[in-house]
Amino acid sequence: MAHEQPDPSSVTCDVLVVGSGAGGLSAAVTAASLGLNVVVAEKEPVFGGTTARSGGWLWIPCSPVAQREGVVDSPAAARTYLQHEAGNHFDADRVDAFLARGPEMVAFMERETAVRFVLGPAFADYHPDAPGGTAGGRSICAAPFDARELGAEKDRLRPPLAEITFLGMMIGTGKELVHFFNVTRSLRSAAVVAGLLARHGRDLLLHRRAMRLTNGNALVGRLAKSAFDRGVPIWTSSPVTELLRDGPAVVGAIVERDGRAVRVHARCGVVLAAGGFPQDIARRKAMFRHAPTGAEHWSPAPPGNTGDGLRLGEGAGAKVEDRYPNAAAWVPVSLVPRPDGSVGPFPHFVDRSKPGIIAVTRTGTRFVNEANSYHDFIQALLTACEGDPEPCAWFLCGHATQRRYGLGFAKPFPVPLKPVIDSGYLLRGATLEELARKAGIDPVGLARTVAEYNGPAARGEDPAFGRGSTAYNRSLGDATVTPNPCVAPIGAGPYYAVRVVPGDLGTFAGLRGDAHARVLDGDSAPIPGLYAAGNDFASIMGGNYPGGGITLGPAMTFGYVAAHHMAARAAAGQQPGYPVSTASDAASRATTALPACTGNSEAHPVGNAPGQG
Repeated sequence: MAHEQPDPSSVTCDVLVVGSGAGGLSAAVTAASLGLNVVVAEKEPVFGGTTARSGGWLWIPCSPVAQREGVVDSPAAARTYLQHEAGNHFDADRVDAFLARGPEMVAFMERETAVRFVLGPAFADYHPDAPGGTAGGRSICAAPFDARELGAEKDRLRPPLAEITFLGMMIGTGKELVHFFNVTRSLRSAAVVAGLLARHGRDLLLHRRAMRLTNGNALVGRLAKSAFDRGVPIWTSSPVTELLRDGPAVVGAIVERDGRAVRVHARCGVVLAAGGFPQDIARRKAMFRHAPTGAEHWSPAPPGNTGDGLRLGEGAGAKVEDRYPNAAAWVPVSLVPRPDGSVGPFPHFVDRSKPGIIAVTRTGTRFVNEANSYHDFIQALLTACEGDPEPCAWFLCGHATQRRYGLGFAKPFPVPLKPVIDSGYLLRGATLEELARKAGIDPVGLARTVAEYNGPAARGEDPAFGRGSTAYNRSLGDATVTPNPCVAPIGAGPYYAVRVVPGDLGTFAGLRGDAHARVLDGDSAPIPGLYAAGNDFASIMGGNYPGGGITLGPAMTFGYVAAHHMAARAAAGQQPGYPVSTASDAASRATTALPACTGNSEAHPVGNAPGQG
């Protein structure tokens, strides 16, 4: 008798993860390691989400990586710092869970997966002088990764943001970036850069893309390798359109795959990790006060990050956190013209802190310590431009400074300036007055500002804003400039300017949840079977930005927490949403052979077999 063929429109797994950034892949890898059957559904044709475009940093106080390097820190100090930063929005339960489980997550990833981290010892908290703040040791980054380890799957890995690469090559932060700044000043730096460029050229010839992955691309590559090693399929071009419910419980979702609607039954739970809403015009209009139509904002996030996870959660009774002072992690971006007529957002991370570069508004006046965090920079810009329908500023500097450090997308010497000047990206003026006219800046105000800045700057001082006064400021300055690595006069012309506008690195206003990463309903009760991680999960930072990696650190931690919570229920034979005693019980009760939580025995099971995806 012929065997009945499984229904291709219905599959069963233990865990369905919606989204393939760091939060989603952390949940998938952890759940698969605990014996659960996992499917990852990704809306776009490539995997990696915003993480693949990011710097790849994780803020994890007291991580095993920091402990290996002898960093002195404590969970109590980190908690004090987060309480100071979050203020009235401090969520003690979730913060305590993050501080306890974050180091545990890092240890698990390094012990059992392909993920490896390196420490950024000089990467200070963004407010290091605040109570509990530190001058370094809490931020870690994925170690560089060879994309060839992904095999054919490397072709589905989202490439990095083109605007922050050099000829398509990713440049690692820290020492590697310093070598690029010093390429014309140090034989050793020149040799390092020449070697990296030669390898990149070879990779382009052989593979048509960079094989040496750094930053967020390396993190996604390592997580994806770990997922594929465990047979976890990553379905790309597979948007989730609806959650399946059984009463109040979420029991799966409908996924559009290969032109058909597939009902995916998830016996233990669904994890929403679809990247928040940075490209959702309607929600930006509602939650970004500087974007009254939603279009007055530029995000380097992938185009598919349109708030799908939030809408799915709201459809199941969840609520989006709307009380934070900032709905997103702000960053100044300049708009780089592309050959096809579009523009690409370039996030300004490093140039703000270099000596001899300042920022002014249309009035020609400074408004902020430019070396403070990018989030603080935009908050100050929005205050300075209150009532302006188009808030913006200009970074400007003299010729020698631009050739030494670059200015935004306009690279330092020996890269020629003509292409970026001809495109209109970089403005040049023989005098400050000419530069001001081209930019639409008040020339009188600019001349006054530069004169007032240059006097003290010649002594390494910035009495107006205290530039270079914190460890974070100095960490991104130029250590060869004394007495202040962040301050030098605006030098001789010609002068250059780049216009910047408000952008973001991801959204803070996600779904309200608890310390187990469960999504909560309007009565603050867990929705059975529904979890969230990453930017779909309301930020534990309370709408503020305490340090580098405060998005990816909690994202991977709560993905890990969600997986353990589901595994614990599976081990106990519970249906979605039924409580376990504590999150830590999950690890001790989960085994490599777990019973199903619940499910439809008639649906076709999806096995974690290598080669799926």
